[in-house]
Amino acid sequence: MGLTFLGKNAGTANLLRRTLDGMDLPKEWGKGMRAQRGHRTIWAAWMVIWGLWCFTSSGWAAESAGLEQLEKKLIEGASMSDLFTYAYKTNPLIQSARHAWKGTIERYRVETAYPDPEIGLTAYPKPFMTSYEVMVSQMIPFPGKLSRLGEVAKAEIDTARLGLDKALRDTLVGIRESYYELFYIREAKKVVALNRDILEHIRKVGETAYAQDRAQYFDVVKAQSQAAQLQYDAILLEELEETEKAQLNSLLNRPPGSEIRLLEAEPLPSLIYQLEEIYELARKHREEIRLVESEIHKARAKQGVAKYESLPNFKLGASYEKGNPDNVPPEFRDTLGIQIGLTIPLWFNKNKGRKEEARAEERKALAMKTAQINETHALIRNAYFRLKNSERLIQLYRDQLLPQAARSMEIAEMWFREKQGSFSDFIETESVFYNFQLSLARAKADYGRNLTQLESLSGVSLTQKKENEAGRTPGVVER
Repeated sequence: MGLTFLGKNAGTANLLRRTLDGMDLPKEWGKGMRAQRGHRTIWAAWMVIWGLWCFTSSGWAAESAGLEQLEKKLIEGASMSDLFTYAYKTNPLIQSARHAWKGTIERYRVETAYPDPEIGLTAYPKPFMTSYEVMVSQMIPFPGKLSRLGEVAKAEIDTARLGLDKALRDTLVGIRESYYELFYIREAKKVVALNRDILEHIRKVGETAYAQDRAQYFDVVKAQSQAAQLQYDAILLEELEETEKAQLNSLLNRPPGSEIRLLEAEPLPSLIYQLEEIYELARKHREEIRLVESEIHKARAKQGVAKYESLPNFKLGASYEKGNPDNVPPEFRDTLGIQIGLTIPLWFNKNKGRKEEARAEERKALAMKTAQINETHALIRNAYFRLKNSERLIQLYRDQLLPQAARSMEIAEMWFREKQGSFSDFIETESVFYNFQLSLARAKADYGRNLTQLESLSGVSLTQKKENEAGRTPGVVER
């Protein structure tokens, strides 16, 4: 950090060095923010998810064994990719969306199939020319109508699939946010532990100075109260960690008290897209916008179906009559017949209503698309500002405020030992140093969370361009 430690301040200097080293400051920032060597983003997890998606039915039989391995990783040390894979297999919202999608796929076969054939039997118990009659008929829609109905079903399949993509996205966003929050808590706990050592050193210096009439009793009490505050912060962080783990376990469909241990934090990648580019990506890839576009396609397909409602359906059939032997000569007792018929779309208002309803649905969907795009732009601008602000805060605390606070703390101790400064100043500089460390950790976690939100709005990775240029859409399962 560029600190120079003076001889008499060796105690504080060594603790400061331990604190700054223990902070694990984000070296990936600065040059690392551009180079990103060893960078692993969460979008690599989509390759795992895509592989899972391609499993055959026999592959799912081995899933329980894979789930046991993932459960072991969650307890011993899991990466973000492990969390994603586990959630894909167990999250109930994802499972629900997947089954809904499969249900709409089956609906296609229903919508494009012919109506069920009809069979009828008429018997004449009283003496009549005919003893009984058997009739079989089949309704045949006007040519092209079933294909139009199939287009509506396909649009519903697309909508359901986008619903699955959205469920996946929302779950993974929740996992990423909990992931960064847990690492903030871990970092903050390190800060508390390391500053406890510094404060303990300051307290001893203060008690010695008080015994030598070089410090006031109030200053000693102040140091002790700050130690109590650190103890409170440690307890608070433990509670926050358990709360965040319960949130993460809910996304993984695990009991709230289940143990989760994470591996070391992955580097924070830098944003490589400009704001206008993000707007364009979101218009193409965001699930909410694509869902509205699917509704537009469905409304237009329904207009095509409505046109066919004004055309007749055909009916073909056959009948067999068994003549009464008492009333009909033998040569006329077995009779075969052919039936041909069609429906008459006589109620023109009803057909017109179908067409107008479909047109109204299209206009509604078009208006919703415009509204969704406008809302997306506003959300992106807000998330972009928060992301950039977090980046500025990281650079500010890491490069300026934290080194200055450490240097001020070192100088304050030196001046106090040389009787040029007060013990109260020494305590104040330690408090500022502690708060700056927490602020840096908070800014790092906020950067990760804001990047997560921005990528969820854009529908693609904003830290790598290869996936996007290859036509693949990170953030959704490929079709």
